[in-house]
Amino acid sequence: MFEEYICHGKQRLRCGYTTGSCAAAGAKAAAEMLITGRLVSHVEIDTPKGIELRLDVLKPEINEEYSVCAIKKDSGDDPDITNGILIFAKVSRIFSGIQIKGGKGIGIVTKAGLDQPVGEYAINSVPRKMIADVINEIAEKYDYKNGFCVEISVPDGENIAKKTYNPRMGIEGGISIIGTSGIVEPMSSTALVETIRLEAKMRYAEGYRNLLLTLGNYSENFIQKSMPFALEKSVKCSNFIGDAIDIALETGFERVLIIGHIGKLVKLGAGIMNTHSAQADGRMDVLVTCGVLAGADIDCLKKIPECAAVDAALDILKETGYMEKTLEILSERAEYYLSAKVKNTIEIGAVMFSDKHGITVKTSLAERLIEKISEEYNG
Repeated sequence: MFEEYICHGKQRLRCGYTTGSCAAAGAKAAAEMLITGRLVSHVEIDTPKGIELRLDVLKPEINEEYSVCAIKKDSGDDPDITNGILIFAKVSRIFSGIQIKGGKGIGIVTKAGLDQPVGEYAINSVPRKMIADVINEIAEKYDYKNGFCVEISVPDGENIAKKTYNPRMGIEGGISIIGTSGIVEPMSSTALVETIRLEAKMRYAEGYRNLLLTLGNYSENFIQKSMPFALEKSVKCSNFIGDAIDIALETGFERVLIIGHIGKLVKLGAGIMNTHSAQADGRMDVLVTCGVLAGADIDCLKKIPECAAVDAALDILKETGYMEKTLEILSERAEYYLSAKVKNTIEIGAVMFSDKHGITVKTSLAERLIEKISEEYNG
């Protein structure tokens, strides 16, 4: 078992290794078996992070045409859908060079803006380099002068991919072989932010200049029922609103609209751009502040911090006649912080909704952004 750990608060969490590391390790072992004619029981590779991996080689096979083996993916304590799968590498001789391709269970890129061009197997650039490096290492070790063809496959990859973002992101028929460091850090936000970045770049490459950000299933259900645009062109940012806005700026989008449940987006009224409860809460604090500015009476305001959900706090404000004014101030504060985030360089706005109260907040540019996004997405 891979023994590398990181700490999150008081938790000591075991790291894992990426599908890219598995593919490279399998390719190295298979290439060595092909050249030597001997089975290999384990293989060692260096990762881009500088950590060396020593991995067991499973299901090794050698014949006259090729050699093949598998490496078992270990995600450590990260809740990864690919944990425990077998990633196979099949290596055969060619006249010269190194060919890297996908086999069964490896997805094909169908939309522009991803790491690989349209029509190519979804084996990202860092894993491709890792594979090429280990193949060159074997060729040099055994003074082999010809080339290798490396085929990476995952027998159940097509079914696994249905449980990932791949179909939404334009990767069809299987999983991706990914990883930039070779190592999986459990509960890391990096992978989630990179998913946002890839999806945003894909939308930009498709020609869109207006970015619709959703927070998750609540947002998507609301949009399907209440908004006039194609949901599949949105980008889900989860709690990472600030990162998603930064990505929009980096990519070159001209307008950004964020649609989410007020239970999350109320935090924008305090400039909180990561809405995960582990990062910051402040929901009731924001509503109390807005209520004070709206002139709500003290007895009403004292009840709000005791509420477990924003809807309950809105009920109190509605009963006392202060909900509309409080939400108006929340809208102004959210717009202030969003505009500050983009330094007034692009148009940005937010729509907040509640299952109980419907649309509760629209910042001043929201209607214009809805119109522009509807025109672009449905045009």
